[in-house]
Amino acid sequence: MKQFYLLRVASNREDRVREQIIRKVRIEGLEDVIGQVLVPTESVRSMKGGVKRESDRKLYPGYVVIELEPEPDGRIPQKAWFLIKEVDGVGDFYPIANGKPIPMTPADRDKILKAVEAAADTAPRLDTRYNKGDKVKVTNGPFENFEGEVDEILADQGKVRIITSIFGRPTPLELEYWQIEKL
Repeated sequence: MKQFYLLRVASNREDRVREQIIRKVRIEGLEDVIGQVLVPTESVRSMKGGVKRESDRKLYPGYVVIELEPEPDGRIPQKAWFLIKEVDGVGDFYPIANGKPIPMTPADRDKILKAVEAAADTAPRLDTRYNKGDKVKVTNGPFENFEGEVDEILADQGKVRIITSIFGRPTPLELEYWQIEKL
């Protein structure tokens, strides 16, 4: 029965390691021993220099999740072990006990698989550094230089609702999150 393991890899090389392992598995015909090779990520929307960007953020930087069929005694089959270790940027399995990699618990495995599925099914998450109650200043638009307090983060719309004072009365404003900055 195949089990999931964590594999340490060089930082920022996770995708390259994943692709090389998958390619080598096909070449060597080890699909029966090595199953899925995953780099769990989430999509994140951000704004930099007035330009909207969408990017993938790794949930577990420096790790690749790999599904393997272990030997009856718990060791990784020798052919699979050498295939994985030959890939540039691969460290070691984590954790290891008595020279054998320890598979992920079913709870950890399910958590990672759900995160991978959720990332594929959902819209990009808004990368915002604001929280309710933060004091902010409007930096762009018709209300430029107005100050207020964050009332609500509208992540699905990519906006932030702030409460500011106009003519001495509290007034809500819905602004793009890049139109404000923390005080």
